[in-house]
Amino acid sequence: MTDAKSNQPRERHRGMVTLRRDAIPPSTADQRLLDSHLRHEWKTKDAWRALRILSEFVEGFDTLADLPPAVSVFGSARSKPDSPEWKLGEEVGAALARAGYAVITGGGPGVMEAANKGCADAGGLSIGLGIELPFEQGLNEWVDIGIDFRYFFARKTMFVKYAQAFVVLPGGFGTLDELFEAVTLVQTRKVTRFPVVLMGKSYWQGLLDWMRDTMQADGKIGPEDLQLMLVTDDVDEAVQHIVNAGEHLDDIQAASARRLARETGTN
Repeated sequence: MTDAKSNQPRERHRGMVTLRRDAIPPSTADQRLLDSHLRHEWKTKDAWRALRILSEFVEGFDTLADLPPAVSVFGSARSKPDSPEWKLGEEVGAALARAGYAVITGGGPGVMEAANKGCADAGGLSIGLGIELPFEQGLNEWVDIGIDFRYFFARKTMFVKYAQAFVVLPGGFGTLDELFEAVTLVQTRKVTRFPVVLMGKSYWQGLLDWMRDTMQADGKIGPEDLQLMLVTDDVDEAVQHIVNAGEHLDDIQAASARRLARETGTN
C-alpha cells in the first residue's frame, strides 16, 4: 500500500523500529495505552508498557543531555512553504541559531520543518522529536538529531526539559496543547519562569481577547497571567526577549549561589 500523495510506501516509525505497508498496526502505542476498551489488558500488558515508557525517557535524556541552550518552536504541520507562517518559522529558526540556541521542533512538516530549516541553514543545531501517529509524518530532512517517540507525554517532557523558552507560531490543537501546557507549568511554578512567545499577532488576537474578556473577567485567571506571554510579529524582539530572560535567570542563579556560599561558609 502506498501514500496517495507521494506514491511512496506507507511508513511508520515506532521507536527504533520502522514499519511499512501491511506491517503497520491499526492503532498506535498511545491508543493502546489510553483506550478504556482494552481494560482486559491492564493487568497483563500495562506493566510491560511501563518498561517501554521508561526506555523512552532514558533514550530522550541520554540523547539530549549534552544539548547547548535550546528553544522549542511549535506550529502547524499543515502550513505550506508559501504561507506567511512558514516564512516566519524559517526566520525564527535562523535568528535563534545566530543567537546561539539549538532549535527543537516536533520534527514534522509545515512550520516545524521551516524552523528546522532556518536553524540548519544558519549553522545551528536542529532537533526533531517525532511521534507515532496514525497518519505518519516522519522527520523532516533538516533535523540533525531526531528521536521518534511512541508516547506523547514522554515527548512533551523533552520539549520542556531541554528548552530555555517556547516560541509558538500559528497552529492547531497540537500547538494549543503545547502552549497551554507551557503556560500552566510557568503559572504554577512547576518550572522556572521562562519566556513563552506567540508569533503572529493577528492569528492569536482572538484567543487573547477571549482569555482577557472571558477567563480574566470571570476570575479564572489573573491579569498577571496574560503577562506570561509575549505577543509579537518581530523576530528580533522575540529572540531578544529570550536572551534577556536567560541573562536575568543567570543573574538570579549567580546571586543564589553566592548567598548559599555565605550561609555555608564555602568559597
